[in-house]
Amino acid sequence: MPKYVVSATLKDPEWNNSTVIDGDVAEGVARLRQDVDGDILVNGSVQLVQTLMEHDLVDEYRLMVFPTILGAGKRLFGETGEAAALRLVDAKPAGETLILIYEPSAKDTGSA
Repeated sequence: MPKYVVSATLKDPEWNNSTVIDGDVAEGVARLRQDVDGDILVNGSVQLVQTLMEHDLVDEYRLMVFPTILGAGKRLFGETGEAAALRLVDAKPAGETLILIYEPSAKDTGSA
């Protein structure tokens, strides 16, 4: 399976089947979306997901909900005053977790 690493410092990844995306991340991912057939998954990078959200490059959110309460941590959706409307597509149990699959709702165009 090909891997794409977003990094400003890594030039030559040692991992098998890996390509570095550097420079303009939004442009690199937009080009990747055109070139790759199938899903592109982001694992564990809040900063990358936030960048992709800012550029409307997220088609689906797969959120794993764990039954644990923590008092702090990084927010996936950050500190934004802009509401992001999501539509629940599916919910699947996975052991003690729940996987919630959301799609961004169509943006309000102002028409009734």
